[in-house]
Amino acid sequence: MSDTGSIHNVVQRTSRSRIPDDERGESTAATNSSPRPQAEKPQSEPGPLGDNGRVYRMANRFLRRGKRKIGVVESFRALLFSSWLNLFIVFIPIAWVAHFLHWADGLTFVLCFLAIIPLEKLFDYGGEQMTFYLGADLGELLVITLNNIVEATLGVILLTKCELKLLQSTIIGVILLHLLLIPGIAFVTGGANVMEQDLHPHLTQLNHTLLTIGVMTLLLPAAFFAALDRRSAGAAVAESFVNDTNRGKFLQMSRGLAIVLLVVYICSRIFLINPPGEGNAELAHHKLAPEALKLRALELENEEPEVNQWVCIGMLCVTIAIMASTAEWLVDSVEFVREAGGIEEEWFGLILLPLVSFAGDGFLAIVYFFSSWYRYFRGQAMPAATLAHARPIDLSIQFILFWMPFTVLLGWWTGRPMSLLFDLFEVALVISSCFIVNYVTADSKTNWAEGFAMLAFYVMIALCSWFYTGQKDIDFMLACPTSVEAALAAGVEVVLE
Repeated sequence: MSDTGSIHNVVQRTSRSRIPDDERGESTAATNSSPRPQAEKPQSEPGPLGDNGRVYRMANRFLRRGKRKIGVVESFRALLFSSWLNLFIVFIPIAWVAHFLHWADGLTFVLCFLAIIPLEKLFDYGGEQMTFYLGADLGELLVITLNNIVEATLGVILLTKCELKLLQSTIIGVILLHLLLIPGIAFVTGGANVMEQDLHPHLTQLNHTLLTIGVMTLLLPAAFFAALDRRSAGAAVAESFVNDTNRGKFLQMSRGLAIVLLVVYICSRIFLINPPGEGNAELAHHKLAPEALKLRALELENEEPEVNQWVCIGMLCVTIAIMASTAEWLVDSVEFVREAGGIEEEWFGLILLPLVSFAGDGFLAIVYFFSSWYRYFRGQAMPAATLAHARPIDLSIQFILFWMPFTVLLGWWTGRPMSLLFDLFEVALVISSCFIVNYVTADSKTNWAEGFAMLAFYVMIALCSWFYTGQKDIDFMLACPTSVEAALAAGVEVVLE
């Protein structure tokens, strides 16, 4: 992948991850418009792995048996020249020096922000290269996970710092970012010169179910807590429900719900990676799959990867380690923004931190957006994109069904009272966003007007969140590392002072 193609690859990346794909919309030949004939499917291999030979084929794909092996030197060269954003790698050691030498918080924040940009790009490139070795469906799962690494790392850091209320707000903010802002940008930019874009109907229907289950799970503890509160006759009685005993009940409830959510997500991935029937075909070979998705699957079968699979795995492990440290220092340095600007914790978690985690992708999206308008005003033709991938929505589904319950269980294991009892305002935001996304994608088609409506609703959320101060009872229930009674006593002392 050349440097000059990096801006164009923003479209590829975000169509598969954040912005609609502009090169997957090419019309295919008539032979590809119908379901793939049985004769074209890989033949089964005999042996203990079963008649379908799926595991055998996966091993062949990963090890590239019978195909040219990618050299180590060739792989490092491809990584080095994969994007012009690799120039930003120089900011990584500078950001580390700024942290350890205790430079100004504002300067450290900017350096860490710039350092994260090339790391996110390497995640994207590495995930896309691994798709050649893992196949479209398993590779897609890896890319989704890598795209959530920054946000998940921020979540773990906040958990270890006992910033549980801020962690909850950030979780909701990340989900809103992936449900509204990112796909909204994707649908606007990708649908600017085409009437409508297609989504995989089979995958879209499952996403509707998973997304609804995830957000409705948050409603259960919130409704339970609200019902307890409504039984009170006065403020003094209401305070009696905010105690360590009830917190223990909500923690038990949350941990059970977290386990159920993890099981649901794991089952959904098994279903997508190894679907029943139709000869265990990949989603791209499903009879309802859009033609552009089938074309993408053919490209993966015929194109050659640029990086050796072992070099790619090693690069991803090193990048994750560097990302974890840089993200922690970014969180530490960003505190000055909240303190100097007088920003409420709710807006800080719902809007600012998720946007910071979106640094690399947002930078690329802005570059692509302005380059697209520049080409438009110059009268240059832009390729029509007929396929709108649902990966941004997949990111939110993984976050709410996997990473959110993971933080609850991790808090359990580390002695931190992280629960699924969220602020009622935050629950309302995520439920309304789920409703909008499910309604927009109900027909498995999107257009730029629907994308703009999603962006508009995100702006409305940001506006209202600016004035929201939070639900104080939830703050006390998430008190860490102190007890609820100690937090209540400290709160009363602050009021009296």
